[in-house]
Amino acid sequence: MQAHHSPEGRVLTMNLPRAAFPSARFALAAAVIAAPLMLSACASDGDVDLATYVEATDPPDVLYNQGLANLESGRLKEASRKFDSLDRQHPYSEYARKAMVMGAFTNYRQGEYEQAITAGKRYVSLYPSTEDAAYAQYIIGLSYFRQIREVTQDQKESRRTIEAMDELVQRWPDSEYVEDAKAKIRFARDQLAGKEMQVGRYYLERREYLASIKRFRMVVENYSNTRHVEEALARLTEAYLAMGLASEAQTATAVLGHNYPDSQWYGDSVKLLQSGGLEPRENKGSWLSKAGSLLIGT
Repeated sequence: MQAHHSPEGRVLTMNLPRAAFPSARFALAAAVIAAPLMLSACASDGDVDLATYVEATDPPDVLYNQGLANLESGRLKEASRKFDSLDRQHPYSEYARKAMVMGAFTNYRQGEYEQAITAGKRYVSLYPSTEDAAYAQYIIGLSYFRQIREVTQDQKESRRTIEAMDELVQRWPDSEYVEDAKAKIRFARDQLAGKEMQVGRYYLERREYLASIKRFRMVVENYSNTRHVEEALARLTEAYLAMGLASEAQTATAVLGHNYPDSQWYGDSVKLLQSGGLEPRENKGSWLSKAGSLLIGT
């Protein structure tokens, strides 16, 4: 069976000896021979579901390969059923371990993100040192990532994406999923910065300047590598100037110009200062000056 190697979808193939498990044909033949005997023995207990009985006798390699076949052909619900059956019927087999992570991926593909997260966490908890642990952690992060909402809404999924993907980066730094995990972290951080900007603008429009400054400062100090920093510095210029704190307003614009000299936000901030007879001037004792030295544009 051909394996998938894309970051968000792969098939975990098994290299166990063929003799380790009976073939599907042998298992089915054994089940058919044994079925009449079982039915006769259990007749006094009521009807027996033959389909359930045959499924219960499937060896782990058969269930696993059936799950993979269904997954590759797009029958995701059936694939999930096979992986779940394998986990229940042969919980201590090597195939069950593989089925656990593939079941998490199948849940993710179906948009059943909470189930995927639960399965991924279970795998990482039980098998943290295996080669597939990084992949299970990646599925957890992807499941949170796919649930990230617009910045006008709650951003808990962004925070959880960062936590999950950062754990992947820290625990499995050589994993093939690290680069994409870092990209997802950057996106989620940008979302969090965008949320702070949205709330900050809300307060600024209502002339609640201290509250707005708190939000814009959060962006400058904690999300300095996002695209929102330029606007945050410009909004700080506006808010400080409205409060009569000329030195801080001048410093905000000076830091903005030093890091983003071609920014439209810088040009607008300079014009705003000049309308009050001021020019950009950095106060080295300001928190803005200290934060400015750490900005991505420095």
